[in-house]
Amino acid sequence: MSHIERQNLSIRMGMRRMTRLTNAFSKKWENLEAAYAPWFAYYNFCRRHQTTRTTPAVESRITGHIWTVKEPLTQTAWE
Repeated sequence: MSHIERQNLSIRMGMRRMTRLTNAFSKKWENLEAAYAPWFAYYNFCRRHQTTRTTPAVESRITGHIWTVKEPLTQTAWE
């Protein structure tokens, strides 16, 4: 349960779209999905986490290296 709460906090602090007090609040699911996809890609593939000293994707062996910010935006990164 605490893992879920931590993930929710990370999402709320990383992207303020979940708080209704901002102008960036999404009313449509498609807009929210489009805003969160790059954030999740960065969080899981590019951002080095403090406890593991690597990314979740490297830790779970989805990829063999920490990606640059530009890498998820290219087509060759997903092949």
